[in-house]
Amino acid sequence: MEQFELPLEPERRIFTVSELNAALRALLEREFQDIWVLGEISGVRTAASGHLYFTLKDDSSVLRCVIFRSTLRYLRFKPEDGIAVLARGRLDLWEARGEYQLLVEYLEPQGLGALQVAFEQLKKKLAAEGLFDPARKRPLPRIPRRIGIVTSPSGAVICDMLNILERRFPGLHIRIYPALVQGEGSVEDVCEGLEYFSRTGWADVVVVARGGGSLEDLWTFNEEAVARAIAACSVPVVSAVGHETDFTIADFVADLRAPTPSAAAEILTPTLEQILEQIAGLVGKMTQAVRFRLAQAARALDQLGWPRVMSVLQRRLGRAAQYVDELDFRARERMRAVLENRRRRLAELEMRLRQRDLTSRFLEYRRRLEAARAAGDAWMRERLAQARARFDALAGQLAQLSPLRVLERGYAIVQDEAGHVIKSAREAPPPTTLRVRLARGALRVGVLEASES
Repeated sequence: MEQFELPLEPERRIFTVSELNAALRALLEREFQDIWVLGEISGVRTAASGHLYFTLKDDSSVLRCVIFRSTLRYLRFKPEDGIAVLARGRLDLWEARGEYQLLVEYLEPQGLGALQVAFEQLKKKLAAEGLFDPARKRPLPRIPRRIGIVTSPSGAVICDMLNILERRFPGLHIRIYPALVQGEGSVEDVCEGLEYFSRTGWADVVVVARGGGSLEDLWTFNEEAVARAIAACSVPVVSAVGHETDFTIADFVADLRAPTPSAAAEILTPTLEQILEQIAGLVGKMTQAVRFRLAQAARALDQLGWPRVMSVLQRRLGRAAQYVDELDFRARERMRAVLENRRRRLAELEMRLRQRDLTSRFLEYRRRLEAARAAGDAWMRERLAQARARFDALAGQLAQLSPLRVLERGYAIVQDEAGHVIKSAREAPPPTTLRVRLARGALRVGVLEASES
């Protein structure tokens, strides 16, 4: 009889919930590190941390997604409900809830590009705020004296604009604010340039200029910060960005859109011929208006009785002229009397001045000054002679009392090595060395014998 062995029961492996979730998370991270998912955005919400949460859905399924704040700020558009997108990222398991989610690192709209979506979103937002309202557009000055330009100082755009401005209207004051118009830092430069002209009030009008390029190249002028800087500028702003077919957010916010930078220079500066034509037209209109008013006045005078009015007017003018003549005669007589009085007064003053002629006084003062100077010189010479005589007498006495005169008679002065005068033999015992000063020269001697007698 055959015996059958029962199969062994497989060994059970028991997971805790945390262990299972951790294992699944490791599996997802290993197998789904870089995937693309197509779906429609739904349930968008932003957390206080700045992270964006939403779900991707299709006809039958949904997938939870999250975009961290560090990634969100680099998106060109704002995710909104109903937008079909292609999301790139990696799967991750949130172990606390046992739910997996897609950590989105890149988001691309389907149908429209990311830049175009961002353009339309910002355009819709600013339009709702009234920044495109024609009522807030300010008129440009007819003939600006000072023009501010925010653009790259090294491009061909500024050269073309300056050439056109110089050719059409020489003598304009132009101030260029150098700014990057593409790439990193360009938004800040353009905003700073607009803020500078707004703060200083130097320019009558400001031009924001850039040459043509792709949508990416022109994106600086589709940024919200640039749009709000244009709207906040205290002087009118002309947007001259790209070619005629290019449209940016700056074009809608600015007070005027120029198709090209060169066109902006032509719009801002009428030629001399245009100005002369405008002046001639205004002069013609003014002449017609004056003639019309004169004709109306003539008809009104005819209706009021022109001859009688002219007669009355002539009589009044005649009386007024007679009164003016009388006043003129009186004024002339008064002026003659005043002038005659002034002449008499002048003659009297001249006579008194001659009587008080200062020339003789000046001559007397000069004579007295010279006499005093001569007396002073004589007194000084006498005092000097007296002082010299006294000096000579004292010098003679001093010479008689001088020790040198004694030495001339054969005497000598004996001193020890310290310079003390030796007056007694006891002060110089042998073999003391002494210094003997003569009338001419000195001797250095040694004492051989000393005696008091």
